[in-house]
Amino acid sequence: MSQSQLTDRFGRTVNYVRLSVTDRCDFRCVYCMAEEMTFLPREQVLTLEEIARIARTFVSLGTEKIRLTGGEPLVRKDIIELVREIGTYNLRDFAMTTNGSQLPTMAEPLRKAGLQRLNISLDSLDPVKFASITRTGKLARVLEGIDAARDAGFKGIKLNTVVMKGGNDQEVPDLIEFARKKNVDITFIEEMPLGEISEHDRGQVLCTSDEVRELIGQHHELIPTPEDSGGPARYYRMSDSQIKVGFISPHSHNFCSTCNRVRVTVEGRLLLCLGNEHSVDLRRVVRGHPVTNDKLRQTIIDSMDLKPERHHFSTNGDVQILRFMNMTGG
Repeated sequence: MSQSQLTDRFGRTVNYVRLSVTDRCDFRCVYCMAEEMTFLPREQVLTLEEIARIARTFVSLGTEKIRLTGGEPLVRKDIIELVREIGTYNLRDFAMTTNGSQLPTMAEPLRKAGLQRLNISLDSLDPVKFASITRTGKLARVLEGIDAARDAGFKGIKLNTVVMKGGNDQEVPDLIEFARKKNVDITFIEEMPLGEISEHDRGQVLCTSDEVRELIGQHHELIPTPEDSGGPARYYRMSDSQIKVGFISPHSHNFCSTCNRVRVTVEGRLLLCLGNEHSVDLRRVVRGHPVTNDKLRQTIIDSMDLKPERHHFSTNGDVQILRFMNMTGG
């Protein structure tokens, strides 16, 4: 059966795949993972060749956008080779989410290998607070990485900030000014209830997108824009700047009706929804059928029937999903 598009039961076309290349990371961000993590044994992790094979199969089914995620994708050995391979797939958009720590040396090689856009996590401009949130990260290194990415000439660079009330919410105006100065886009994200954490009560620290917009509105008028990056963010502009300001609001403005994406974990689990446990084991299919991709193609097509209509994140701090964000893939 020839199929150039993946469509789920609710008529949504799925053309965006997030591929996790590792569950490991050189940071231990408080909203993403526990301080002491047990990582996957190597045999459970997809090889780079297996990741490329899954990516190629998705592209044959109409995927136009691929984002590489982690953990921290740049700690995966030979990641540049995978970028170079996927860079030949003629995608409309090829991006990566990173914490920025490896960019001082890797930004230029990534760009030359064919990566088009970068999302760089930046939750604080205060070195002490940054170290507290990331546990192991150094702000100066990430800022150096942002500059290296700008120098490398990516088509787009976006900062991602997870806003936590009483944590970094007062820094929102400073982060806006930083993005304006560097001429890079920025997106503010409501924290998602993934994985058991002990550092803070998620219900108490939830800072909604409306609250963040209000904070920014005290300094700049935000003008809604219909622009669409192919992801869940809603965008705004300011009259005196080129940059876009985005908001990802899984709690306060559910974005499920237009969901066009799926995720593949580094174990090869195809997650049909970030906020549900619906998944299909692609690793078993890939390893059980090493010669042709027919079975893999059909498994992906069939999996669309499992994609739920929406997620149901609660705002009371309950954890509905036990896997951590580093397992999920950004």
